[in-house]
Amino acid sequence: MLGSVQVGCGFRELGLQRVSRRAQHLLGESGPAPAEGRQAATTRERWQQVHALRERGVGLLECARRLNLALNTVKRYDRVAEPERLIRAPKYRPTLVDPYRDHLRRRRLENPAVPVTHLLQEIRELGYTGSSNLLVRYINQGRVEADRPALSPRRLTRYLLTRPDRLKDHQRERIEAARTACHEMTALADLIHHFAVLLDPADGNAALLSTWITSAQAEDLPHLHAFTRGLEKDHAAVDAALTLPHHNGGTEGVNNKTKLIKRQMYGRASFPLLRHRILLA
Repeated sequence: MLGSVQVGCGFRELGLQRVSRRAQHLLGESGPAPAEGRQAATTRERWQQVHALRERGVGLLECARRLNLALNTVKRYDRVAEPERLIRAPKYRPTLVDPYRDHLRRRRLENPAVPVTHLLQEIRELGYTGSSNLLVRYINQGRVEADRPALSPRRLTRYLLTRPDRLKDHQRERIEAARTACHEMTALADLIHHFAVLLDPADGNAALLSTWITSAQAEDLPHLHAFTRGLEKDHAAVDAALTLPHHNGGTEGVNNKTKLIKRQMYGRASFPLLRHRILLA
């Protein structure tokens, strides 16, 4: 029998990261600006080519053949209404300049024309051990003026799928900022919350699930529609998972532990030792 936990895990197969990228783009004022360069120019050019062919009635498969692109790539370009939604904000690794960002920001607000050499000398007195080139690159990337580092779609997705009582204050702030950034993120966050309530088995969950599917299909979330179609194909099993207290979570856990033990012993021992380890696990 399908368990409610497994139904919930199906949310990880949604296009949450794609919607998160949309929110990330709209949150550009709170982090580094979207990357501009050769990759961004290529993205805009491909978007224009795909939409030009689609306006002429060319199918997706034919577009992929003419542009020498993968079919899923063409679908992704065709799905969005503007190319900027495909351009991601840059991802930066932590640097030696990060602890002195507040000082640099304050100094640049006081005097926007302050020389970099002066800033370098000041933060070195505070303990900075990096090079001047690192500081110059940090400033040119706009990381001093940014309120916070760019939030990756993967991390925003993890925040959305975390129980609200386990979120930290700064994580709640990022979720609220994403919810107010675009309608798609607001709708997605509400749908996730309402679906999570159904994971606690109850008698009326079958009717609530039908209502939830109708609400999800009414939103402009194509990747979520694929999830709802999967639920409808196996509606009886999903209803049983959300209404009955029985589930096969224990069996899946034992299977996972058995596979882990087998992989740890692969090529090192025989079946009798594997049997003893499973029995003693």
